[in-house]
Amino acid sequence: MNEVPGTGSIVPEPHWSMLLTDELEIASAAENWRRIVSEMRDRSILSPSNGHAIQRLVLSYVIFDRSSREVAEHGAVLKPKRGNPKAIARLSPHFSAMREAASDAAQMESELGLSPRRRSTAAKVERKARSARASDAYIRAVPK
Repeated sequence: MNEVPGTGSIVPEPHWSMLLTDELEIASAAENWRRIVSEMRDRSILSPSNGHAIQRLVLSYVIFDRSSREVAEHGAVLKPKRGNPKAIARLSPHFSAMREAASDAAQMESELGLSPRRRSTAAKVERKARSARASDAYIRAVPK
């Protein structure tokens, strides 16, 4: 796994080639990952528990882009099959996937505090050192 400079080992980048086959999609996923992780790091809201949510967000972006290319080429409505009098025009499955990916991405952006409306509500990750307690003086390892 790769790491975005400055994030240390907080959230390592997934191996996109294990999830995606198209080289352009792999490059797009890596670019989106770096953009999101850098923004979260700069705003101090990046934590290890965000790793999988960021991966799902990036994959939603990739699926949206893939589906939108199909819709742009072939349209949002599939034409009825020729020669079948009962065939009707149907909504493209790529259009449905595009809308679903957009909805998933919007929800994930909101949860991660990336959407403009939610930026002010995203709390910074607390990185506290363990405070000393009075009981620490009494509990010690016993030598064997």
